[in-house]
Amino acid sequence: MSLLIVGMDNTIVNVALPSIQRDFHASVAGLQWTIDAYLVVLASLLMLSGSMADRFGRRRTFQLGLVIFTLGSLLCSLAPSLVWLVVFRMLQAVGGSMLNPVAVSIIRNTFDNPKERAQALGAWGAVIGISLGLGPVVGGILVHTVGWRSIFWVNIPVGVAAIALTARFVPESKAAHPRRLDPIGQILVIVFLVSLTYSIIEGPQAGWGSERIVGLFALAVVSLGSLVWYERRRDEPLIDVRFFRSTPFSGATLIAVTAFAAFSGFLFLNTLYLQEVRGLSPLDAGLYTLPMAAMTIVMAPISGAIVGRRGPRTPLVVSGCALVVSSLMLTGLSATTSFTWLIVSYLLFGIGFGLVNPPITQTAVSGMPAAQAGVAAAVASTSRQVGQSMGVAVVGVAATSGLHGALGSGLATASHAGWWIITGCGVGVLVLGVVTTSARARRSAQRTAELFESEAPPTAASPRG
Repeated sequence: MSLLIVGMDNTIVNVALPSIQRDFHASVAGLQWTIDAYLVVLASLLMLSGSMADRFGRRRTFQLGLVIFTLGSLLCSLAPSLVWLVVFRMLQAVGGSMLNPVAVSIIRNTFDNPKERAQALGAWGAVIGISLGLGPVVGGILVHTVGWRSIFWVNIPVGVAAIALTARFVPESKAAHPRRLDPIGQILVIVFLVSLTYSIIEGPQAGWGSERIVGLFALAVVSLGSLVWYERRRDEPLIDVRFFRSTPFSGATLIAVTAFAAFSGFLFLNTLYLQEVRGLSPLDAGLYTLPMAAMTIVMAPISGAIVGRRGPRTPLVVSGCALVVSSLMLTGLSATTSFTWLIVSYLLFGIGFGLVNPPITQTAVSGMPAAQAGVAAAVASTSRQVGQSMGVAVVGVAATSGLHGALGSGLATASHAGWWIITGCGVGVLVLGVVTTSARARRSAQRTAELFESEAPPTAASPRG
């Protein structure tokens, strides 16, 4: 349930963007911040939340996240201006950061049997695809019938129910030897993500060569380099860079970034195209994306089952192929492109995106010891959010930089650059899917797991000796 509301919230806002733009007289950059303020805060805090859950209790952290996310949703529905909407979206993200990685950690520590664990994580990962696919459709219905503020009401009853069910059914658990908190590493992560996202979104308006934008890009590079240098020297880092010695783990991280960048870019461009260029209502725009949502819902559990039984390679390869073909079909988008052509591309995109989620989740935690499950899952979740924020920022900037005149008359042609970027993301999923599922990659995962297991504290002897 927590994954359902967080996943839907990532996408449901997209359909409401034109309505929010009209009510608050927002610029395209303002619309990008409505999405990215949430995603950047979420990505910045996921690893901290995973560590806190391992230390202070997974159920306690999970419930606190549900409370904050539900409260943030209520405040978003009452926002009097775009600035306040962005602020309340950031509050939502603070709560959301305590949900997904903690949920994976709970699953990881509940299922001891590796096969059952893989199937459980596959089912959990399938909900990501379902929730993200449902968002545009549900959002279109709500915006058209009630108004854009109603998209945040959906989270409230589900959040309250999840709080009660967690208290009843989820056992408390902690890591036997949790790591110490890492405030310096956390600050460096925030500085890197905020400076990079801000420079990309505001670059076209401020000028790519302006002192502010160049300085922010430099700050992003320095903070990333400092983060890697600092974390390698800590005994208990926020991000253990040794995780990335596992090729499957590194591959899952990169696949998450590229796949979710493609998805968020797809939604951002498609929402503006259908409503501003083709003149569709929010309801009709949501219904036109129903084929994508339907394929995501159908393919996600199928992918989870395949991953649990045969491994991640097949879903990843098929996913990459579908994403490439779908986005290639839209590189020549015009104001008169037939709706049949659009629907076929949406179907293919839904197939590709539905297949990609379960392999990411399962691969990220496979081979990791139970004590590291929360942090490993948080890295995978962080990669998803980073991908989404970069997708909105980069694809949005690529499209609007070539825009001449109003959105309605110029967006279709200007969006071609964005669709080529999304095509490149699909190629990345395909190539990484092959490389990171080889026998050599699996051996690297085994070596990484053995490294962590060799460092685990010895189990205390029983009283009987």
